[in-house]
Amino acid sequence: MSLRLLLVRHGLSSFNVERRIQGRNDLSTLTAIGEDQARRMGIALADVPIDAAYSSPLQRAAATTAGVLSVRQDGLTPVLDDGLLEIDLEPWSGLSADERAIKDPKGYAIWRQQPEALELTRADGTRYQPLPELMVQARAFLKGLLDRHPVTGDDTVLVVGHNAILRCLILVLLGEPQGGFRRLRLDNASLSVFNLSPGPNGYQVQIECLNSIAHLEPALPAKGSQARLILVRHGETDWNRQGRFQGQIDIPLNSNGHAQAEAARSFLEGVTLDRAYSSSMSRPKETAEGILKSHAGVSLTVTDGLMEIGHGLWEGKLESEIRESWEALLQAWKDAPETVQMPEGETIQDVWERSVACWNTIADGLDPSETALVVAHDAVNKTILCHLLGLAPKDIWAVKQGNGGVTVIDMPENPSQPAVVSCLNLTSHLGGVLDRTAAGAL
Repeated sequence: MSLRLLLVRHGLSSFNVERRIQGRNDLSTLTAIGEDQARRMGIALADVPIDAAYSSPLQRAAATTAGVLSVRQDGLTPVLDDGLLEIDLEPWSGLSADERAIKDPKGYAIWRQQPEALELTRADGTRYQPLPELMVQARAFLKGLLDRHPVTGDDTVLVVGHNAILRCLILVLLGEPQGGFRRLRLDNASLSVFNLSPGPNGYQVQIECLNSIAHLEPALPAKGSQARLILVRHGETDWNRQGRFQGQIDIPLNSNGHAQAEAARSFLEGVTLDRAYSSSMSRPKETAEGILKSHAGVSLTVTDGLMEIGHGLWEGKLESEIRESWEALLQAWKDAPETVQMPEGETIQDVWERSVACWNTIADGLDPSETALVVAHDAVNKTILCHLLGLAPKDIWAVKQGNGGVTVIDMPENPSQPAVVSCLNLTSHLGGVLDRTAAGAL
């Protein structure tokens, strides 16, 4: 049982094109490109059953919702909900980005570096903090949504909104990590999929994908002025398919795993890669070598820092076999992974320390113009992504990594700011908008 949330940002609007501050005003409309993006989103979701749809009432979002639903034959009618209104930036509304920087340089600097600390003054003279105010709105919307669509059911719910409110909803789902607003990117007409299931503390959240624009062209978010890293999980192995714990036993790719590496190669063919790194184990190394067939001259560096978690005595075993001897420890691994010492193996903290250190070494060694490929494992990728999202070792189940899935990380322009998770676990190149790769055993 799980609740699936399909979070969609509105398509390209007139103010987006003009680089004007939209906020809560309703002057901006969808462009022809934005209307096409909405239809493409609808086509991508055409085979996904949707039980309910909610949209911001602002016309750029409402028109996107109409475009998404127009390709469906189920007669779904959206609910226009003020809980999805965009952030209130009244004093800046309608200004271009350059005009805002000139008119309010101090406020602009705070917004770029510490958005949660920004204070503005409304026309009536009242002072307010736009982002904390929006977080209150996001919490209330999510509570109401979960009252109507509990995590103990199986509903799939479409939510169409705006950049800031969707980011705030994501932060609420993730437990509001510190500085999280600037760690996320949401492009126009992007899709983010979140799965909510019953958990020990109410519900467990899983990011199935974040900021997917694979239904658009180009299929990856545009690179900024700083270095980019493309993080990929290795392709499928027989043990992934069987649900065996692999850990540090060196299992090679199976035929489907090689096909997934080939699909990732095709998906990334048009991306310029300057460097490539892999775990020293066979399955990620084979995946990286498959991707690099389209990037002649890029050498592959292998490192033990990206090796999979050592499961110790659990390696090679099915979950049912582990439960026979370690039932309590297996349940703890599911409920509180940060508390578990694998029998004769590692802790998630061990993996966190070596994988994040390795990741930082790779990232720090890149020139701003460079893009690096990094291919590793489920637990390794999860710890790296939790670190980048401002989460903790206890949160590793919040991140899904499908075999052959692609994640993009962009380094920040300002070194004082966190890296940006520009998209996470893209698997559309493997077939369908949802992740249908093997669940594995981690």
